[in-house]
Amino acid sequence: MSFELTQQEGEFLVQLARKTVQLYLENGKTTQPPKDTPQKLFAQSGVFVTISTLVGGEKELRGCIGYPYPTSPLVEAVIDSAVNAATQDPRFDPMDPRELDSVVFEVSVLTPPEPVETSDPREYVKKIQVGEDGLIIEQGYRKGLLLPQVSIEWGWGEEEFLCQCCMKAGLPPDSWLTKNTKIYKFHAIIFEEETPNGPIKRLSLKK
Repeated sequence: MSFELTQQEGEFLVQLARKTVQLYLENGKTTQPPKDTPQKLFAQSGVFVTISTLVGGEKELRGCIGYPYPTSPLVEAVIDSAVNAATQDPRFDPMDPRELDSVVFEVSVLTPPEPVETSDPREYVKKIQVGEDGLIIEQGYRKGLLLPQVSIEWGWGEEEFLCQCCMKAGLPPDSWLTKNTKIYKFHAIIFEEETPNGPIKRLSLKK
């Protein structure tokens, strides 16, 4: 991965995501990139913001939205994704400000997706790696994306990861075996709060 983030830059992005959501939930205002934003964070990059409720030490998804492709400056994409994860994820009701003390924020900065190419779809399982790769699966107008940490959290192998990404796209689980399905993979630099508004660590993915 040519693009890299320091611990301080990762903390900056996670704190920005939380502050952005707090400001928006409390008074409906959207923040602007802070004046002390490191110049590197204005580079265009894909990013996802994940918000999870912490229940008994376990995370339960509360919202996750982002940009798969590097179409906006990273700092602006984090601001936009944070608000959308808190208020626009169709799987959940918009967050209430009172939830801020019980949720943790996670920011995943993505490398540009690269096509996974093979003449035999059965070989896809050998061309992706759980614990490193995130997946995008496209078939026609249907598209599904799963971040690399999802396969670790659920204990999936490569084949199950492909099947689950197909289902995320609204496709049958074995659609990755069909010729008209396109598969892309990407990596992510992930920083997350350990506790609500608490210490921020870089997430190390292990199979």
